[in-house]
Amino acid sequence: MSQFDLTDDQKAIQEAARRFTAERITPFAAKWDEEHHYPKDVVQAAAALGFGAIYVSEESGGIGLGRLEAALIMEAMAHGCPSTSAFISIHNMAAWMIDCFGSAALKAKYLPGLVAMDLIASYCLTEPGSGSDAAALKTRAVRDGDHYVVTGSKAFISGGGVNDVYVTMVRTGGDGPKGISCLVIEKDMPGVSFGAPERKLGWRSQPTAQVNFDGVRVPVENLVGAEGQGFAIAMSGLDGGRLNIGACSLGGAQRALDEAIAYTRQRQQFGRAIADFQATQFTLADMATELAAARALLYQAAVKVSEGAPDKTMFAAMAKRLATDAGMAIVDRGLQLFGGYGYLMDFPMERLFRDLRVHQILEGTNQIMRVITARELLRASN
Repeated sequence: MSQFDLTDDQKAIQEAARRFTAERITPFAAKWDEEHHYPKDVVQAAAALGFGAIYVSEESGGIGLGRLEAALIMEAMAHGCPSTSAFISIHNMAAWMIDCFGSAALKAKYLPGLVAMDLIASYCLTEPGSGSDAAALKTRAVRDGDHYVVTGSKAFISGGGVNDVYVTMVRTGGDGPKGISCLVIEKDMPGVSFGAPERKLGWRSQPTAQVNFDGVRVPVENLVGAEGQGFAIAMSGLDGGRLNIGACSLGGAQRALDEAIAYTRQRQQFGRAIADFQATQFTLADMATELAAARALLYQAAVKVSEGAPDKTMFAAMAKRLATDAGMAIVDRGLQLFGGYGYLMDFPMERLFRDLRVHQILEGTNQIMRVITARELLRASN
């Protein structure tokens, strides 16, 4: 990326994602939402474009792109369906963690299937009793010969019950972050079970469920990184995950703006199109301005994460907070411009409203994003 524009390669990647979205996602997203349908075939079709392993290295079979390119892809797909785009984002985060921190044997075992999305991965950090306080997790893994025996539960897991692989944070040591390790656990390992599908406000095109581990024997070779490294791995994954969720908000917000412009041009009240009224024009102008500002910060943060900049975590947190808050506000105003029609499922506004709301919660709540930002600011000033 140049200072103010995308490169030709980045524009080509963006256009490929937009074409895929227009053909395979946008025409069907409302039906998926209404029927709570998980479009596994479409998710797997994304892998043919490399979208199952966007920043997995080329040596491991991925397409080895940076975090900005990943954000462009997620933003484009979210224009059609934020829920489906976010689901693919989570798989990418889990695959990258294995590629970046896993042993050669672990990468050989799982990455070929993950890259092709013959295997689809979930990320398991949150528990019923530990959300924002992630380092307080209780799921325990006890070494027993050449296995770990895992007991505990994970909550709000995207793909829970349908995905094949669960990249799971477990406690192998004492309290706190240094006692946490990361294991790859398979769906069919004895002792793995799932709760009922969660009944959600949004994100209805992807299943979410609790994941339970009851004495699950996991081979030691499925350890990602070293014992005690799991929390650091989880947090490094979240830098990119926050960018992707922010990008999903940008895509949903752009769709809301596009729909609002089209609707207000054709909707007639008081003998003229409502787009002719200054109040409508001001609303559209504010929506566009806030979207552009959020996008600029998110793209900057993506470059910092790709380059390993010292302030990458702070910028990822700031960008996630701004993009998801702005995205929700933009969709809310777009829905208002639709009036009563915006509240109906015949139009995409209410689905965008429901899908984007959770972005302010997951991958770290926006309150935690402020905690991270303030912590980094104060640390830098010492």
